[in-house]
Amino acid sequence: MKLFAKEKPINHVVLISIDDILSNPAQPRIVFEEDELENLAESIKNNGILQPLTVRLNPENKYELISGERRLKAARIAGQTEVPCIIVKTDARQSAVFALIENIQRRDLNYFEEAIAINNLIEKWGITQEEAAARLGKAQSTIANKMRLLKFTKQQREHMINSGLTERHARALLKLPNPQFVDKVIHYITIKKLNVKQTEEYVEDFLKEETKSAPKFIPVIKDVRIFFNTIDKAVATMKRAGVMAQTRRVDSKDYIEYIVKIPVQNSNKV
Repeated sequence: MKLFAKEKPINHVVLISIDDILSNPAQPRIVFEEDELENLAESIKNNGILQPLTVRLNPENKYELISGERRLKAARIAGQTEVPCIIVKTDARQSAVFALIENIQRRDLNYFEEAIAINNLIEKWGITQEEAAARLGKAQSTIANKMRLLKFTKQQREHMINSGLTERHARALLKLPNPQFVDKVIHYITIKKLNVKQTEEYVEDFLKEETKSAPKFIPVIKDVRIFFNTIDKAVATMKRAGVMAQTRRVDSKDYIEYIVKIPVQNSNKV
């Protein structure tokens, strides 16, 4: 005897064919570990799906997944043809919010996936940072800090996740102004297995060393009057010291000629 009916009531558990369920286009989770899916598939074979998936009917009257992507994938691996689902009446915008909330509550997302999902909610669905913070039960400053993580390139994000670095590691690296610096520091802290505090200290030291070795800035002065004033002051200083120096300026079409004459009898004073 089956536990679930094949009816289609809203907010009730029903059995739906796997082939009739579309993936959620706003699914925030990007990485699904194969070993994890295999283990879940084995559990589904032995025990079934204990927690129903959540779906909605989209404008084309087709079932669209809201939450339960991992269970759906594992059910396919397990050879299941139907899965228990709860049909929820909601729109695409709310579906995207539900998917993110469900994944965050289950801790199914890594910190970069979470940042990308929040950014998608804000950009695609017009949700403000304040609204996102309220819906996710987080402070607005937390949301803002997560959004800053999108500064890193895709390769840098993958490197950090694959190396087991935490969100706090990543936030320490946000101080680095150059992407090449980020790559160097990720490699170093991974090899040395630095904790968050050690990483923060290393980033500070790294920035100090880079500042020391950076080429000195030489200002470009376009107003030549500054140079003329400097020469005039130097000549005035020589005159006060008894050296009767003279200056002459000749302006032509192509250049300015500035001549300083110092009497030979006074040249040993210079």
